[in-house]
Amino acid sequence: MHIEQLPADEVAARLAQAQADYDALAARGLSLDLTRGKPGAEQLALSDALDGILGQNYRAHDGTDVRNYGGLSGLPEAKALFGRMLGVPAQEVLIGGNSSLQLMYATIEFALSEGLRGPASAWGNEDVVKFICPVPGYDRHFSVCEHLGIELVTVPLLETGPDMDAVEALVRQDPSVRGMWCVPRFSNPTGCVYSAATVERIALLGRIAPEHFIVMWDNAYAVHTLYDDAPELASIHAFCEQHGTLDSVFQFGSTSKITFAGAGVAFLASSPANLQALEAHLAFQTIGPDKVNQLRHVKFLHDCAGIERHMAEHARIIRPRFECVLQTLERELGGTGMGQWQAPTGGYFISFDARPGLAREIVQLAADIGVKLTPAGATFPYGNDPEDRNIRLAPTFPSLEAVQASVDAFVVCVKLASLRQLAG
Repeated sequence: MHIEQLPADEVAARLAQAQADYDALAARGLSLDLTRGKPGAEQLALSDALDGILGQNYRAHDGTDVRNYGGLSGLPEAKALFGRMLGVPAQEVLIGGNSSLQLMYATIEFALSEGLRGPASAWGNEDVVKFICPVPGYDRHFSVCEHLGIELVTVPLLETGPDMDAVEALVRQDPSVRGMWCVPRFSNPTGCVYSAATVERIALLGRIAPEHFIVMWDNAYAVHTLYDDAPELASIHAFCEQHGTLDSVFQFGSTSKITFAGAGVAFLASSPANLQALEAHLAFQTIGPDKVNQLRHVKFLHDCAGIERHMAEHARIIRPRFECVLQTLERELGGTGMGQWQAPTGGYFISFDARPGLAREIVQLAADIGVKLTPAGATFPYGNDPEDRNIRLAPTFPSLEAVQASVDAFVVCVKLASLRQLAG
């Protein structure tokens, strides 16, 4: 029953029970953590065959000795493999080190300081530079802009993706808006998949936005399905080709949650003109990325079918953790009015919306009994969730038993905060 329909004496009784449950948890001395979306040890072990897979054969398909300098844009076979993963031609791919975040930072810093089309195009020529952020969203995207002095403007993230009416109004009305962040498949943290209509409207932004506007298309969870029938993502590359806007989009991906999180391969894709400009910039920073790691990933993953088989093993490991959280939320909080959440079909997170004004209190209540949660506000720029509602849950890293203990404690904190608020 919805808590607002309960008589006062029932609210008081449930509050007393929630307080007793909370006190019992406090006495247990818990030490649990649902803070960040990291793969667990069992997932990492799926890729242990990377070690030694080259068998001391360090030659790429074209004869390149991958132990040596050079190859700034990456090995051709790596570009082909990860280009297929992003749905772009190999010649439109650049392979970096192990961090897609580093590639994202480099792209924005370059556009800001030097300009994608020379000094006159640099965003830094303007007094104010703004970026659109669908919220709730990814805190590390926000921190890149915050660090570089770029102002963040929010738009709601809907089940179909960013609120495109709001996005289009911003880019038409404000010439200081220079870009937008996107996590298009299994978005962080809600798990939504952008609809085809939304993807096409994003591709069309290059025709209506200010000059040198770019979409940062962080397809971090492109292959991270939990279920075989998870929705597909429409090709932004195809829509950009159709509408002549390839220059307006940079796509990013990595194997960080496919193989080794700290020793994967990162890559980006964009138009030939954008890649030429960015490569010239990167040439001042590096003589070339780790081609040995690129080659061993190609040998290990083989092709898209190999990636799909490998990701099915990841899903086998983490799906029970997601289902544990979702089943507990539904059993304990479903229909009570104490929270809302989505059931993602892929990705790494579950997004929970508490009653307005309670997220920080719930996170603090959990911390006080030894359960670490992502800080309230982290899914909004500057750490400011205007309604103080959103909490991101990350169930992949702990054991299944620890996930169950964590979500059991979490729902007690939600109940206690909600009933306290209602009781006044």
